[in-house]
Amino acid sequence: MNVRYRVELGQVERDQLSEMLSGGKHAARKLKRAQILLAADAGMSDAVIAASVSVGESTVYRTKRRLVEGNLELALSEEPRPGAGRKLSGKEEALLIATACSSPPEGRARWTLELLAGEMVKRTEHAALSRETVRRRLQENELKPWRQDMWCIPQVDGTYVARMEDVLDLYAEKADPKRPVVCFDESPTQLIGEVRLPIPAAPGHPRRYDYEYCRNDTMNLFVFVDAHRPWRTVKVTERRKAVDFAECMRELVDIHYPRADVIRVVMDNLSTHDAGALYEAFPAPEAHRILQRLEIHHTPKHASWLNMVELEIGVLRGQCLDRRIGDRKKLNAEIAAWVKQRNKAKARIRWMFNTEKARQKLVHAYPDPAIKES
Repeated sequence: MNVRYRVELGQVERDQLSEMLSGGKHAARKLKRAQILLAADAGMSDAVIAASVSVGESTVYRTKRRLVEGNLELALSEEPRPGAGRKLSGKEEALLIATACSSPPEGRARWTLELLAGEMVKRTEHAALSRETVRRRLQENELKPWRQDMWCIPQVDGTYVARMEDVLDLYAEKADPKRPVVCFDESPTQLIGEVRLPIPAAPGHPRRYDYEYCRNDTMNLFVFVDAHRPWRTVKVTERRKAVDFAECMRELVDIHYPRADVIRVVMDNLSTHDAGALYEAFPAPEAHRILQRLEIHHTPKHASWLNMVELEIGVLRGQCLDRRIGDRKKLNAEIAAWVKQRNKAKARIRWMFNTEKARQKLVHAYPDPAIKES
């Protein structure tokens, strides 16, 4: 360690690190690196920094070196660890998941690790694949083919693979403001009101509410999330008919992405999710105008987990809707506040199956195995 690296942060970088330490969800190691950089910028010695942050001096040295030789993002991230690379590419891993969730071969009651390894050799260019590789990839995705209550798809055929690869290729592309990729889906939610007012929390007593409730109505949520930038929006409607879908597409074109040349929309195969819905809702010239700006990409049937927005809906339900909300006005206000906070925090989805790129560890919401939320 003969080289002494001197850390001199810009004001923008100081503000970024201070904001990171003030709140939000970040890995403990990343927070320690932020503390190291701020302390080094203040002129503290490596020994003092190591003692105050509870790390070794070698960690301080490496963090400073990565900043000076690289940039702030490099200094905050993990260094590549030694060892062999992952045997399966992003697409191949997605294919393994799809295969494990499909019906087993004729004459077999369920998939085994050996059967899956053999099937992957047939479907890919690998000459051989160990059962241990298959086991690890399934373990990461919490899939157990011997379980009988797992979520399954009926068959992996050519159409399934083609649509799967089409969607994965979109996610793997670099962000293009002129050709954004937007994931879209809809989800119902009930308006549940209180029969009796809850008792607020007090020292020694949690918040208490009556088991009895009243079901007021059912609303529909149309949810959009950008695959390449930290943006999402939610529209609350009373129904989810073709005309509502068409209006969402018009808002996507005219309000959310007015400057895009074409918007590539990933969605499932619901009957209302087609071009005909726009011609039912609008005059033919208006429907044609909107469709000229849209490029629809359908996920495979029974494979909604390939749509990023499914995970965003899970986050919405866990963070915002996991309580009793009794009327549409309050529902709109609460969802709007949640959307504003998520967009302001620049929360985004990092898709696990980015083709041929480094992947993040898996964090997923049942039953959709596939992503990490930053």
